[in-house]
Amino acid sequence: MPSTHTCSYCGGNIPAGTGLMYIKNDGTILWFCSSKCRKYMLKYRRDPKKFKWTSSYSRVR
Repeated sequence: MPSTHTCSYCGGNIPAGTGLMYIKNDGTILWFCSSKCRKYMLKYRRDPKKFKWTSSYSRVR
C-alpha cells in the first residue's frame, strides 16, 4: 500500500506518486505538494500562518 504524506508548508495531503521530497543537509525530510509551497518555504521564507490557503492559518486565527 503506497503511503501518503502531508505538505510541510500548507499541510495538505499529497497523493502517492506526486509531490516533491526535499532533503536538507542536516537530514530533515520536507515534503511539498507543489512548487508554490516549495518556493514559499525555501526561497522566500514566508510564514505559512499569514496565508489563508494554508491549514496553519485557520489554526492560528
